[in-house]
Amino acid sequence: MVGERTSLKDLIEENERSKEEEHHVKIEEKTHLQTDGILKRKDKNRFNCTQCGKSFGRKGDLKIHMMIHTGEIPFTCTQCGKNFSISSSLNQHMLIHTGEKPFTCTQCGKSFSQLSSLNLHMMIHTGEKPFTCPQCGKSFNCSSNLNQHMRIHTGEKPFTCNQCGKSFNCLTHLNQHMRIHTGEKPFTCTQCGKSFRQSSSLNQHMRIHTGEKPFTCTQCGRGFNCLSNLKQHLRIHTGEKPFTCTQCGKSFNCSSHLNQHIRIHTGEKPFTCTQCGKSFTCSSHLNQHMRIHKAEKPF
Repeated sequence: MVGERTSLKDLIEENERSKEEEHHVKIEEKTHLQTDGILKRKDKNRFNCTQCGKSFGRKGDLKIHMMIHTGEIPFTCTQCGKNFSISSSLNQHMLIHTGEKPFTCTQCGKSFSQLSSLNLHMMIHTGEKPFTCPQCGKSFNCSSNLNQHMRIHTGEKPFTCNQCGKSFNCLTHLNQHMRIHTGEKPFTCTQCGKSFRQSSSLNQHMRIHTGEKPFTCTQCGRGFNCLSNLKQHLRIHTGEKPFTCTQCGKSFNCSSHLNQHIRIHTGEKPFTCTQCGKSFTCSSHLNQHMRIHKAEKPF
């Protein structure tokens, strides 16, 4: 078994090297059939998978493909134990542990551990979005984003939480949601030690320390540290109030104001004074009330 495993690794590595050298090699045409039970020629230049019918130009490519059916993943990371079916995937994975980012954007200097990530990033600079939704015409810079977007139209939510049954249209959203149940907050601020469930939340938080406000209003020039705050601010200029109360029809320019308003109808007062037990519908009212106990004068 070990001997077979080693030879298979050698075959895979040799096959990957042969891809790079292919333009120097003239491949001899063969017309006979492979009769080892796995490989079969569809024509003189193709190898066919007997399991699913997919064809390949090289015997080595078919051997690698067969691992999908056999479940064999012979290349193991010595750092974390994760397994891979080809050595190039293992080598790419190892960059996560070493922190090496050999692929650098010539436009902005940002570096990446994978060439595919750099190519995807370059579309930000070029504005290229080659993948278009046939339903609404929205375009995306990678096929995976289009596939995820399509679930908005189909309503498909294939990723389900095994704790509460809530479903999501992409795996990343499920993974983020799972941290609510586990309490995991893997992204920690190096300045103050505060932790977050999502890297985007940490990135936004870091702007408090740096003072960076990269999102600027084109109407009045005011800067914001996150895009959502800018979008909310822009409604002041446009007069848009997209969040409407289903009880009385009153509209608001942000969802938090609507949520606060809804408590008038429900009677909910989730913010409670620890000194006297009085409750309030919003935190600002509680903060104002606390000045009574602290004998603070706001002005």
